[in-house]
Amino acid sequence: MTTLTHRSRRAEGRSTDRKPTGEEDAAADRDLNDEDPDDSKDIRLTLMEEVLLLGLKDKEGYTSFWNDCISSGLRGGILIELAFRGRIRLEPPSMRKKRLLERKVLLKSDAPTGDVLLDETLRHIKATEAAESVQTWIELLTGETWNPFKLQYQLRNVRERVAKALVEKGILTTEKQNFLLFDMTTHPVSNGTEKQRLVRRLQESVLERWVNDPHRMDRRTLALLVLAHSSDVLENVFASLADDKYDVAMNRTKDLLDMDPEVEAAKAKGTEMVWAVLAAFNKS
Repeated sequence: MTTLTHRSRRAEGRSTDRKPTGEEDAAADRDLNDEDPDDSKDIRLTLMEEVLLLGLKDKEGYTSFWNDCISSGLRGGILIELAFRGRIRLEPPSMRKKRLLERKVLLKSDAPTGDVLLDETLRHIKATEAAESVQTWIELLTGETWNPFKLQYQLRNVRERVAKALVEKGILTTEKQNFLLFDMTTHPVSNGTEKQRLVRRLQESVLERWVNDPHRMDRRTLALLVLAHSSDVLENVFASLADDKYDVAMNRTKDLLDMDPEVEAAKAKGTEMVWAVLAAFNKS
């Protein structure tokens, strides 16, 4: 069970408004679909959409009622997606704040991304008078805070909004199901090919294409493995594998997730936010 508890922190650091360079924008565009030349016709999905798609039951169209981790995982995905798109970054390490969870999230650009959830989060980050850490932002966006003055930062109906985006992309459909005492809107998978392609990509990343070095992995694939673990949907990724391959995939993923986020983040700035999100969930 993954829950994030709110911890008060002294307000330090202010966000900056530097616009992303053309090079950063181009890199962000490539990040949306740079996994494999053979997958160039894939529908472009955000990390949040991929996490939810992995967690959904195909025919039923909803996530497990026992999964209370996916809400926080989706918020972590929002922060990573914004970092990949050049909108936010971690403040540089200093003598007083070396560790990932001590460093604040800073605004690089408030330029709209075109995604409702990402843009809403950007507005929240811009509106804060004092910068907050990755762990605190996940807590605030999830609504896990005892501070009534910060409840305004909670993102509401995130699963439903991500599901609707997948409906618009033709991957899910919308239905009504009766659960005795209430009716619930569900979103069964209508385009199974896209989900199968996503699952296959993750399986291959830890089997046929395993590189045994996170810094040689595609960073969106690395982020998705971290988020799938944090959202408790990783089992869904490997469930279809034969027993021997399942064991290999799970062991390699465990080795990856057991790496020290502090050490790995120092090796490559392009994945700092990924390791910071993993550090936040490891601490929870």
